[in-house]
Amino acid sequence: MSEIDLNQLVQEAHQQKNYDALLNLIPYAKFLGIECVRFGDDVVFKLPANRDNIGNPTLPALHGGVIAGFMEQAAMLHLLMYMGIAHFPKIIDFSVDYLRAGHFLDTFVQCQVWRQGRRVANVAITAWQTKQSEPIATARAHFKVDEP
Repeated sequence: MSEIDLNQLVQEAHQQKNYDALLNLIPYAKFLGIECVRFGDDVVFKLPANRDNIGNPTLPALHGGVIAGFMEQAAMLHLLMYMGIAHFPKIIDFSVDYLRAGHFLDTFVQCQVWRQGRRVANVAITAWQTKQSEPIATARAHFKVDEP
């Protein structure tokens, strides 16, 4: 997809407050069933409860890899949506801290860009289920944001 098309797609998504077209461009995001919910100027990403995402059937609890993958995809989408990047950012590194079990519930993620330079962006990611003040995981990610 060309840069102009991707920028236009982001603008249309913001105008319509519907990010399905962007999510459908990313096979893993589509596979997980990630959704975007707009609150004013912010977007919260949602991972609906899905039995296929369970890693520990005894609790039941979400697989840690699903939680981390969801958080990484959310951070990349956040950069694409809010930082004026005309291409998909490339992940450089990702560090996650699991704080409590992710139960079989809808999971939410919010991202904050700590710094965006010409080449690299630093993003903080928080995942929660019932209360935003009780995160199940936090992460830090660095993305390459300059032209590929």
